[in-house]
Amino acid sequence: MAFSSHPFFFFFFLVLGFASSTTFLSYDIFESGGSSTGGRALLQAQKNCPVNFENQNYTIITSKCKGPNYPAKSCCDALKDFACPFTNEINDLKNDCASTMFSYINIYGKYPPGFASQCREGKEGLACPAEHRNLIRRTAEVTYQLLTPSC
Repeated sequence: MAFSSHPFFFFFFLVLGFASSTTFLSYDIFESGGSSTGGRALLQAQKNCPVNFENQNYTIITSKCKGPNYPAKSCCDALKDFACPFTNEINDLKNDCASTMFSYINIYGKYPPGFASQCREGKEGLACPAEHRNLIRRTAEVTYQLLTPSC
């Protein structure tokens, strides 16, 4: 009897491990830096980004990352707060999400080119814990739904 419950516990801890894993914002996204011809997929046509970055709340970044010095800790933490909910889309080299996101960040924040390239953590990129990523994304989706007029 006791042996038959082991597959359940194995599956439970496997799912728990995936749910608590950390995802990363790849350093590849900084190569695009708002440029449509950055090092990403130069010879490939990129798909449009499925995220509407035009209507996102950029005060997450602009309220914390301020010039003229643009302190690395404040700016990088703010960038992660903003971008972590969209790691899958931003890291996808087949779409233009990274360049679109950085374009809007530069429009709304008037940041100098490459301001985010100072953000470095591990060898894989900027860490985005799953619970942080999911919480902010749900908040962004609810805010967008509340602000979007329905016709």
